Amino acid sequence: MDYISTRGRAPALDFAGATLAGLASDGGLYVPREWPRFSADEIAAMAGLPYAQLAAKVMAPFVAGSLTEERLFELTTEAYGRFAHKAVTPLVQLDEQNWLLELFHGPTLAFKDVALQLLGLLFEEFLGRTGQNLTIVGATSGDTGSAAIDAVAGRDRIDIFMLHPHGRVSDVQRRQMTTVLAPNVHNIAIDGSFDDAQAMVKRMFNDSAMTDRFAIGAVNSINWARLMAQVVYYFAAALQLGAPHRKVAFSVPTGNFGDVFAGYVAAQMGLPIERLIVATNVNDILHRALSNGDYSQGEVTPTAAPSMDIQVSSNFERLLFDLGGRDGLALAEQMAGFEATKAMQLTNAQREGAAALFSSSRTDAAEMSAAIRWGWENCGQLIDPHTACGIHAARTSGIDPAVPVVTLATAHPAKFREAVERATGHRPSMPSRVGDLFEREERCTELPGDYDGIAEYVATHAVPKG
Repeated sequence: MDYISTRGRAPALDFAGATLAGLASDGGLYVPREWPRFSADEIAAMAGLPYAQLAAKVMAPFVAGSLTEERLFELTTEAYGRFAHKAVTPLVQLDEQNWLLELFHGPTLAFKDVALQLLGLLFEEFLGRTGQNLTIVGATSGDTGSAAIDAVAGRDRIDIFMLHPHGRVSDVQRRQMTTVLAPNVHNIAIDGSFDDAQAMVKRMFNDSAMTDRFAIGAVNSINWARLMAQVVYYFAAALQLGAPHRKVAFSVPTGNFGDVFAGYVAAQMGLPIERLIVATNVNDILHRALSNGDYSQGEVTPTAAPSMDIQVSSNFERLLFDLGGRDGLALAEQMAGFEATKAMQLTNAQREGAAALFSSSRTDAAEMSAAIRWGWENCGQLIDPHTACGIHAARTSGIDPAVPVVTLATAHPAKFREAVERATGHRPSMPSRVGDLFEREERCTELPGDYDGIAEYVATHAVPKG
């Protein structure tokens, strides 16, 4: 399997190369040259497999030529051995139609662990072959940072620089990053939004002054390996609910479109998905794009669901590329127009292609709180604000009652204790595995939202390629 850029000009890479590169050299995102596809019988044969074994089966076509399925299974066994629940991503039934897929049993209590625990091992595997050093530069709206830092802290040949918007992540999210004092971990709080941080990360990938000296790598969902690992839990949930003999719908809280794009990939691989519901908060660029074709950037509004406070959804580019006939040069022109004007209209082909599988929803603050209350009062489940957006979207989707709807529970409610307590009167307790988080020393550097200052800081503290 090799990987091509959504913008058509970067050289194709194998899986190892795409994993270490992160962003393509032409500014595009790597995608597989073609989607592997399983038959119904092959999917049925996966039923009942332990999660690590299922993960190796689903991901094997994507890593072909870089890893054997046997080596991949060794890595998935190690990655998911740290999860607090033996099922890794257990399903919980809420009512006759609605289910929760709990993705927060990893070490940092968020769905990002499912991919990043594996990605850390993949980095180590491939760097060991090349002997080079990797400088990871990432942006986080809350959960990616802590999950990535946990995955690579203390690992040889890796430095990680994680940017987060100052004052716009929860106390738990911040402390899960800033209390990791490993020498290869650098937390940077910038004056600005997540979108500002993400733009600086993308700029660094295309800054020859940096890329000539350092091997810049990505842990954000611009890295294909992140999305590949997230495809697995769609298979896990659907198989438990009767796939391939029964269709399943998924409601996915999303800001950067990575988690829900993984569901699109699962559908391309043959998983019978009835619908993918894109659940946004009031930062609703994806809802506007999918409902009326308007992909226009607005101002970021801070909410109780900070990981969704995004107005530029990087992974949407992968969908537009696929639905636009995989014409990289045409998409490059379309994205250049968006980057220049902050506005873009989807083409007819993109709109019609998306409508075949996707629907969308916008959840305001009152609806978010109501969904949290509903989960507690009717189902005995405390859910975080991001998951609440997914629940609201699922319960108002109008999907046939015979089709199960799985909402992805993206974070443990204890990561957002104040919002959950305001809605329910109950304060979620921190899992014991988090330990003394609020007693630990913090270490973080505050910098202006200025690219040159960020680049200088990285260049001063990173180890060159070698």
